[in-house]
Amino acid sequence: MTVLRLKSETIPVTAGQSVLDALLAHGVAVPNSCRSGVCQSCLMRLEDPSVEIPAAAQAGLKVSLRVQGYFLACSWQPTADLAVALPGEGLDFHTTVLANEDLGAAVRRVRLAVPEGFVWRAGQFLTLLRNDGLARSYSIASRPEDGWLELHVRRIPGGAMSGWLHDVVQPGDAMTVRGPFGECFYTTGRGEDTLLLAGTGTGLAPLLGVLREALAQGHAGPIRLFHGAVSAAGLYLRDELASLCARHANVRVQPVVLHAEGACDECVVGALDEVLLSAAPSDWRTARAWLCGDPMLVARMRKRLFMAGLSNRSIFADPFVPSAPA
Repeated sequence: MTVLRLKSETIPVTAGQSVLDALLAHGVAVPNSCRSGVCQSCLMRLEDPSVEIPAAAQAGLKVSLRVQGYFLACSWQPTADLAVALPGEGLDFHTTVLANEDLGAAVRRVRLAVPEGFVWRAGQFLTLLRNDGLARSYSIASRPEDGWLELHVRRIPGGAMSGWLHDVVQPGDAMTVRGPFGECFYTTGRGEDTLLLAGTGTGLAPLLGVLREALAQGHAGPIRLFHGAVSAAGLYLRDELASLCARHANVRVQPVVLHAEGACDECVVGALDEVLLSAAPSDWRTARAWLCGDPMLVARMRKRLFMAGLSNRSIFADPFVPSAPA
């Protein structure tokens, strides 16, 4: 029988069982959320450098993490004995809540103090860890220059983490975060490009981070942000976005809703991918796109932009994969 060795424990692994599932079945509290290799909450470290880690178990990890033997516990079904370890202090950072405010549309803006040594780029995401091992990933809307980590948290009906953040967490409370992760951020160069930013719900958070960073870096090309919701009641930060447009002539924000009866005066009614494609630049070679939110919609937008002529290298996606059932 295949076994895992964690500290002094020996844990059996049944055929076809992932490292994560084996540990959870044994009562080991490993942070996890999506269980599909996207959120990176279940990061662990292999103790034996001579063992080859499957590529799927390191998909999406930074090179610096891969070479240190880190892997995603949900994505490795071992067929030989392994010695593993939890990530430890090198990747976990302790912080406190600075503010927790209601933004409407069942969204709260949670601002955290920046932990010493935590280095990120606006638009990346982090994993928020609760003391009981509950973990969820949230995108970072703020820039390092802001002096805080800004997360947008939508209340999920029955959601353990979102309910806690909405109803319990107060300024001054201690938090632990892990990260940052992800490639959804603005890079300098090609300052005349058309930037297309499209997302639903709290997919606005990383898009706002990208937009803010682009403006801070002096991006001169058109910036088009499309924020989608079922109805106008699902939109938020509309005044803040309008203020950005008023201050920057190259920025346009377009709210998009699915249903006409829930539309606002500024809203376009229709599917987000259709509205996005209608804003096609004259030359796709001078465009870049960031897509965030619902995974199926993100995949559809990515495919349609590629088919329209946008290079895959110019498309940056951050699908918000829901947490797996406990």
